Amino acid sequence: MPKTDTILSAKSLRYFLQLVSTMNYTQAAEILGITQPALTQQIKKLEHAIGAPLFGQAGKKLYLTAAGKEMRVAAEKLLGTISAVVDNIQAFTRVDKGNISIGILNSNEGKVLSDFLVDYHKHYPNITLTIEVLNHKDILKCLDNNELDLALMYAKGDPVIQSQFTKENIYKDRLIILTHKDTVEKYQECIPSRFYSRKWVAYPADFYLRRVMQNIFGNRNKLRVPITSSSTQQNVKMAQNSKYDTFISQSYYLQHEDNINSLTPVYLKGDKEFDISLVYRKGKTEIPRVKNMIKEFQKFLDKKDYSSRLVEKSE
Repeated sequence: MPKTDTILSAKSLRYFLQLVSTMNYTQAAEILGITQPALTQQIKKLEHAIGAPLFGQAGKKLYLTAAGKEMRVAAEKLLGTISAVVDNIQAFTRVDKGNISIGILNSNEGKVLSDFLVDYHKHYPNITLTIEVLNHKDILKCLDNNELDLALMYAKGDPVIQSQFTKENIYKDRLIILTHKDTVEKYQECIPSRFYSRKWVAYPADFYLRRVMQNIFGNRNKLRVPITSSSTQQNVKMAQNSKYDTFISQSYYLQHEDNINSLTPVYLKGDKEFDISLVYRKGKTEIPRVKNMIKEFQKFLDKKDYSSRLVEKSE
């Protein structure tokens, strides 16, 4: 008896299912584009390999035997699995198909990336996009676990990023203080000690910008934080409606300056710029669609840089 693995090919299963669909050898052969004797031979080989008839005949009508009914269920499952595998392989190897998951830092201004993704999706409509807004720690975890393909985040000085990931610097950002103090001027460079006694609406302690702010103050001058929120928008809103100050990224302020009119933006002397970077796991560019998206994002920024797009007002 022939081995079943030499007979149960995708082709023979498709022939079988087509005959099941029409229950007519002539019609099935025409649809398949083969001769009727060739189809008959394939079905006989299949029956011989299985050791049982798949079709019976009552007069001129075909019907499925018990074995044929079992084979129909199995053939549909097998071909479904093969199709799914092919789709997955194509999604992995094709530039214009599949899913790309992107992480955005929740304290970062995501306008430029959002504008790019809208433009990108117009050119690659068969690629589905998943956007996750997360904190710094969770983004790194998801990148490492392959739950994210790319992330736009702060990356300067992070040893984990330096050792495990690839980063492409996009924009030099810095911290900006939004204060109720009436003794300062807009964009003034202030010494940190002028704010040691202030109270803050601030990010959670493990957030990147909170750590940047605490480093400027030093370990001996702990931030006084009555209100904690992970949302930049909420931090600004609560600071505006209270007597507390807050701090955000310059990139966020530049985009939302028109809506922040009751707080004065100032810088702290001794602060350092930090990079907004596109970060991805090493080896990710072996996936064509990911490599292509990175290339398209760079082309997008070549036409108009990040700074210009940041202050560009939506129509």
